[in-house]
Amino acid sequence: MPKNFFLCEKKIVEKMTDIYCKDHHQIDQGLCRECTDLLNYVHKRLDHCFFGENKPVCGKCPIHCYQKEMREKITIVMRYAGPRMIYKHPILAIDHIFRSLKKVPLLKK
Repeated sequence: MPKNFFLCEKKIVEKMTDIYCKDHHQIDQGLCRECTDLLNYVHKRLDHCFFGENKPVCGKCPIHCYQKEMREKITIVMRYAGPRMIYKHPILAIDHIFRSLKKVPLLKK
């Protein structure tokens, strides 16, 4: 599985978490503890993704590999940061949009 694919996915979620944390938590540099924990969790889930390089965007994925609490947290982060990504990180935002248009792989029974 090519590492570059997951580096891009990780970069997108890092930037989204950074936008959210800076706007919602009073931290001078970096991320607060809660956002750091969330980001580490997301990276871990990406590293163990069932679909590998055929991974769809998480919102379209038929497998919910996040625990309910973490899924709710990342959904809040993405809903807030997603629209802001186009202004702050346009290339990553466009990349994410193209990935969301990709067909979702079928699950093998």
